[in-house]
Order: sequence, then structure tokens, then C-alpha cells
Amino acid sequence: MPEFKYPVYRPNLTGNEKRYVNECLDSSWISSKGAFVARFEKEFAAYVGAASATSCSNGTVSLHLALLALGIGEGDEIIVPTFTYVASVNAIRYVGATPVFVDSNLSDWQLDVELVKRALTPRTKAVMAVHLYGQACPMLELAELCKKHGLYLVEDCAEALGTRIGKSHVGIVGDIGSFSFFGNKTITTGEGGMLVSNRPELIARCAHLKSQAVSPERTYWHDAVGFNYRMTNICAAIGTAQLERINSIVAKKRALAFKYRDELAALSQVIFHDEQPGTTHSFWMVSIRVADETTRDALRQHLAKNGIETRPGFPPSHFFPMHSAFAAGQVFERGELLGATTMNLPSYPDLSSLDVEEICSHIRNFFGVH
Repeated sequence: MPEFKYPVYRPNLTGNEKRYVNECLDSSWISSKGAFVARFEKEFAAYVGAASATSCSNGTVSLHLALLALGIGEGDEIIVPTFTYVASVNAIRYVGATPVFVDSNLSDWQLDVELVKRALTPRTKAVMAVHLYGQACPMLELAELCKKHGLYLVEDCAEALGTRIGKSHVGIVGDIGSFSFFGNKTITTGEGGMLVSNRPELIARCAHLKSQAVSPERTYWHDAVGFNYRMTNICAAIGTAQLERINSIVAKKRALAFKYRDELAALSQVIFHDEQPGTTHSFWMVSIRVADETTRDALRQHLAKNGIETRPGFPPSHFFPMHSAFAAGQVFERGELLGATTMNLPSYPDLSSLDVEEICSHIRNFFGVH
């Protein structure tokens, strides 16, 4: 891996992470049992305002558990944006359901509610709302639509810790919400995920399935096909320490995004992923859009030569060979445009104002603006 002066992301581990991990080591509770697992789940639920939560080994398996808990399977359709990270769609395939792709809006890069309405069929069982790059989906409209048609609403919040609609945190508007704690997420456990819901029976079902569906009353008795999707006590210890600083981390990331926007305000060639009215954008990544794929790739190369790592936007999921058949020859113009023209800038909270100024000076130089 090349070394960059400014990587696209770097976790901040300057709190109680080492102390809590050493507590795990000293106590010998290093696997999926231990005090930090329950503590992390309880404190995370409190932060997002959920009735209950259960931790998982990563964000993708948490989506899998969410769909299993809702009873979604063969013959069911789930509406999902094609402009998303592939894990959203993979989880739908895991349970044997059919992904039904919809396009996204250019204004907020989130799924288009009007197109969701058009995609409904008698087989539709759920809508998966993906809060991409930290901006909230139009959840109030989606919740009303799902209630009207008797559909489940699943929230993929992998990139949206700290994101709110009004005062409500994402993840609790729908039936169940899934979070990720990979190393580049707003808080990290190295690898990890969390499910939250205001329907405790769903979380109980997920907790049962993630632990090999073991009976709570009878030792080594299993009453369903279960999974080993548990979080370790060490991962939960890191997450607990990270969560203690969540407010300051989100505040720093938001300030970072606004600094980028101010520095690049004069560049008409750059379109920001802006915060939408009535929402709080957590800016998991500071994301921008340019005119076309050629410009995007050239800008990334220019920044890389100057020690600045970036990431391209996600390719639309209907492009992938294992999912393309579900697109049935459809064209998703806006999702394809977003996938080709978007990119993520260095977005970690330890970047200083001077760092952002240096990064932006290279972006301005690329466009010939000094």
C-alpha cells in the first residue's frame, strides 16, 4: 500500500481504547462474552434513542440478521438504491430475496421516493433505505409509504452514525437499523456492527440467531439454523471507548466538511454533498462531485501525486455481474452519473484547518484556480 501524507481516513484511538482492551486482557474475557459487550450495546442504544440494540461481528452480517428477523426470504422483493455499497444488495441476496433497484436523486444522492412508489409490486416486502455518506434518506416520506402499503423499512446506517432527521437519529425511524464500525467509520471497533430497533422482539430475534440460535434454557440446544455473528469483548471495549467521544468526533467531522466547503467555494467545477434541510449530515466522508469520470479520475491522480489519498464513489450495484440480472436492462442515469463523478476526500477528524487548506490548494491548482 502506498504511503500518503493525507490518507482518506485514519481512526482516532486516543481515548480509553487501550485501557479498556487491557481490562479485557487482564480479565481473560477476550471473546464474545464479557462486560463490554452488554455495556456497548446499552450505551449505543441510548445514544441513538433505540429501545434495544445487539452487536454483531460486522455491518454486513447485521443487515443479514435484520432481514432474517423480519422473515424476508425467497419470493420477496426489497427495493434498494443501486447507488450504494454492495453489502446492502449482498444481504438481500443472502436471504434469497430479490433486489429491486431504484435510482437516486442528484440533490442528496439518496434513493428517489417517487421511484420507490413506481417499483412497488405485490411481492414487495421491504424498502432498504441507505443513508449514503452520512446524509439521511427522506425517511418520513418512506415511513409513510411503507406504513400505507404494509412494508418493512430497513435502514442501512453503516455510514450514518451521528446523522439525524430533526432530533431523531437515523436507525430508529424504520423497523430496524444497521450500523458498521469498520476502521474507516465514524467510530470503529476494527470490525463490528450493531442493530437497533424500537421493536425489542426484533433485536431479541437477531441476538438469538447471531449466537448459533442457542437455547437460553437448555445447554447446547439449538432450535434454528443460527450463525456465529457475535462481536468480541475486545471489539466492544474499543467501541465503548470510541462512543465516549462520539459527540466531539461528529462535531470535528462536521467542522472539517464546512472548512472544505469554504475553501472550495469559488470552484464552480466542484459540487458538494450538501446537508439537506431538516437533517444533520454527519459527513462520514467529505464527498464531492465533478463534471465527468475523466475529470474525477484525473483529479484523483493529481491528488495522489501530491500525497493525498481519495476514494471514488461506489459503482452502481447493478453493474456487478452477480447482480446485473436484476436490473433487467434498465438504465439508472443518476446513479450511474453519481458512481462515475463522485469522490471522497480525506475525512478523518484529526485533520487540521491547515491540512484542509493544503489539500484544497491542490484541488484549486488542478482546476487552474489560484
